[in-house]
Amino acid sequence: MPEKMSSQLKLEGDINISEKRKQWQDENIGKETAEILDEDSRYFIKQSLSSPCLNVLKSAKGAWIEDYEGRKYLDFHGNNVHQVGFGNQDVINAVKKQLNELSFCTRRYTNKIVIEFAKKIASLTPGNLNKMLFAPGGAEANSIAIKLARIVTGRYKTISMWDSFHGATLDTISIGGEAVFRKGIGPLSSGTEHVPPPDIHRRFMDIGKPEEWEILWAKYIEYILEKEGDIAAVISEPMRSTPYVPSKEYWQIVRKACDKYGALLIFDEIPHALGRTGQWFTCQNFDVTPDILVIGKGLGGGVFPIAAVIADEKLDVAGHIALGHFTHEKSTLGAAAGLAAINYIEKNKLVEHSRILGEYSLKKANEMMERHPLIGAVRGIGLFIGIELVKNRETREIAAEEAEEVMYRSLSKGVSFKLTMGNILTLTPSLVITKKEMDFALNAIEEAITEVENKMA
Repeated sequence: MPEKMSSQLKLEGDINISEKRKQWQDENIGKETAEILDEDSRYFIKQSLSSPCLNVLKSAKGAWIEDYEGRKYLDFHGNNVHQVGFGNQDVINAVKKQLNELSFCTRRYTNKIVIEFAKKIASLTPGNLNKMLFAPGGAEANSIAIKLARIVTGRYKTISMWDSFHGATLDTISIGGEAVFRKGIGPLSSGTEHVPPPDIHRRFMDIGKPEEWEILWAKYIEYILEKEGDIAAVISEPMRSTPYVPSKEYWQIVRKACDKYGALLIFDEIPHALGRTGQWFTCQNFDVTPDILVIGKGLGGGVFPIAAVIADEKLDVAGHIALGHFTHEKSTLGAAAGLAAINYIEKNKLVEHSRILGEYSLKKANEMMERHPLIGAVRGIGLFIGIELVKNRETREIAAEEAEEVMYRSLSKGVSFKLTMGNILTLTPSLVITKKEMDFALNAIEEAITEVENKMA
């Protein structure tokens, strides 16, 4: 791989072809685990970010994972499926019960559990987001959302963000903005306009104050909507998984501009929804309701893959075509898992817990920043937290090598998380995490940061 390409990809996440990963494996992986990893590599196609794999899991329970050699890690990654914790017994029991009653629902038929599931989701969503379709995963759900926007508006163009992620299928990488998915693929979908994200920490032009920067790009979206005149939808994550958290004003400007120029607003909340940000849905933090809301990952209770496209009632106009028509569209098992997960969140007040523990954790992370010059910014909402590492707070030069070392040192201390944009420690724990466990994790991360800073000195 060309050095320039490798460096670019490394600035978008913790890739699995780095020397630091190999070094961690050499120091921590035993013979039996290495044999399993070799066998895995023999049968699975190699791809950045996942295979070859780092380690072998033996079990996962609650907020923790355990590797094949018996070492436990508090998991702040979890692919964002673990809102109710790994191996949640309520979810497992619901799926077992459903297996014994109706394990699959064939096309042309519906079933009671999937209707109950949809009804429950509609009772939680804001505005008139009451009509939905289910899909096997988030990328497929985003595909449905895009197709629905085309049918409703009679247009095909979209506006999305650079640095965004909406899935790994060809249409979703076309609206996405990460090179690790887009580079070298060839022609992507046409009409996919991209705009700079409202990232006040990464201002590529020295104009305006940070709060003015956001508004500039909101107005730029409005400008494109006006000049193009035929945009079907603006599609975006309401907050990009911790690189930045826009202001309410930003989204309110975009919402009004969409209404003015006849475009739909689609929010991709696949990794956020179901309480992680201290609200059931992330958009509720911005007092903005989209026309279409897409959720997934944790929707299946960490057990079953399922996502949902939830649309305003007035958009139910595509009865003449097949928008999704996926094999597991009316999945009884997915519905049972999802309904149990939502009920568990309600019963245990995890939305409120996420908000309260998130506020505590952000405060503690900001106090950490005061002690460590390597930390350039802390941001987040609820239990969606990012700690950005920089070489210099004035120049904001990205500390990618240092961030990767902090990640592996933290892993050795029993805390697992991923990097976003190459230098942002992204902390998305299970919502069942306790204050004591959060303290353990943040203390371990601070120890790792201290060690890396001492090494830099």
